[in-house]
Amino acid sequence: MYSNHDRDILRSLAEEVATIAASPEMAARRERWTRHNDLDSPAPLLLVFPEGAWAELLPHTALSCEDDQARHWEWDLRSRLYTHEHFHADHVVEAEWVVHRAIRSTGWGLAPRQRPAPSSRGAWAFDPVVSTPADLDRLTTPQLSVDDAATAAAVELAESTFGDLLTVRTVGLAHVSYHLYYQWTALRGLEQTYEDMVADPEFLHAALRRLTDAHHDLRRQAEALGLYSPNNNNTYQATGGNGYTATLDPPATGPVPTQQMWASAESQELDPVSPAMHREFALQYEAELLAPWGLTGYGCCERLHNKLADVCALSGMRRISMSPFCDLPTAAAQVADRFIFSFKPQPSHLVGAFDERVVREYLREALAVCRGTVLEMILKDTHTCDGRPERFDRWTRICREEIDAASPGWRGA
Repeated sequence: MYSNHDRDILRSLAEEVATIAASPEMAARRERWTRHNDLDSPAPLLLVFPEGAWAELLPHTALSCEDDQARHWEWDLRSRLYTHEHFHADHVVEAEWVVHRAIRSTGWGLAPRQRPAPSSRGAWAFDPVVSTPADLDRLTTPQLSVDDAATAAAVELAESTFGDLLTVRTVGLAHVSYHLYYQWTALRGLEQTYEDMVADPEFLHAALRRLTDAHHDLRRQAEALGLYSPNNNNTYQATGGNGYTATLDPPATGPVPTQQMWASAESQELDPVSPAMHREFALQYEAELLAPWGLTGYGCCERLHNKLADVCALSGMRRISMSPFCDLPTAAAQVADRFIFSFKPQPSHLVGAFDERVVREYLREALAVCRGTVLEMILKDTHTCDGRPERFDRWTRICREEIDAASPGWRGA
C-alpha cells in the first residue's frame, strides 16, 4: 500500500483525466472514431504511439510518487495527459481505470533465448532453442487459470484510489492479436526460419500447425473461463487504432462471444518473402485463427501492397496496416474505401536533422495518394526522437494542418 503522499498525486492526476474525458470534444472524438471504424469517416484521423521514445518524453525521473506500483500508475495517468496536451491528434481520453484480471498461464514449455545487446537500447540477436523437428515435442499448450483473489485485491485498491473519479473497469482479454512468426522466430531464429521455407518446409509447417492448434485451444480455454471482455471501445486494436464501432454489439455483462470482438494478426518477419510463400507459410494459418472473430485487422511493418488480394479475403477484415515501406499508390488503389487504410508514416523523420519542409511534403503527398480511402495515420515505432520531445509536438501540428487542408471533399462528398 502506498503513502498518502502518493495517493494525493494519483488522485490529482485522475481528476485531470476525468475533466478532459467529460469535455464535449471527447464525445465528438468517440463519434468520429465510431464512424471511421464503420467505414463512414469523412476525413482522415491521427493517432500517435511514441513507444520507445516515451523514455525521452516522459522519463521516470519526471515521476513524483515513491512506491513502485504508485509510480507505474502515475506514469499511466501522466502519459494520457501528455498525449492530450502535446499531440495534435484524435486520441480519446476516457474517465476509466482498467484493472486486468490476474490470468495465469503454465507457459509454452520452451522459453526464447537472446544474445543481449551491447547497449541498453541496442539490437539483440536470436539464440535458437529449436534445432530439430524433435524439439517440437518440447512445446506445450499453455493452460490458463484466473487468480480471483489477486484480481479482487487489485480492484479494491483501484476503487479506493480512483472510484469517485474514474470508472474502475475489470478486463480479462480484450486485445486479441496473433503473432505466429514473432513467436516462432524467437524459438527457431529468423535466418533459420527463412532457410526452413526452402530446405525443410515440412518442419516449418509442423511447427506452425502446432502453434495454430495451441492458439485454437487457448481461445477455447478463454471462452470456457469467460475471459473475453468488450473491445468495441478505446482498446488498442491491431498495430494501431482503437475499437469504437457500432458494427459489434457485445453484451453489457457476462462473457463476450468472439463474433462480437476485434482480433488481428501480423507476420512482419515475412516482409521479404513472395506473396505465394506468405500465403503458404503464414496466411493459411492466420486465416484459421481470425475466422472466429467479428472484425479483424492485419499487418504491422511488413509491406502488403503486393499481398492485398489474400489479406483482403481474410474473414471479417476491417483494418489493414500500411507500412512506411509499402508502395502507397498501389495499396491505396487496391484498398480504396473497402477497409480502414492504417498508414504508418515514416518514423525516421523524427531523428537526425528534423526538417519540417520534408515532413510537410511527405505527409501532403501521402494524403494526396490516399484520397478517398478510410485513412488513419498512425505514428509509431519511434524508438527515439534524439532527446527532442518537442519534435512530436511539431510533427503532429504539421500533420494536423495537412489533414485539415486535405479533408474537404475527402470521400468525394
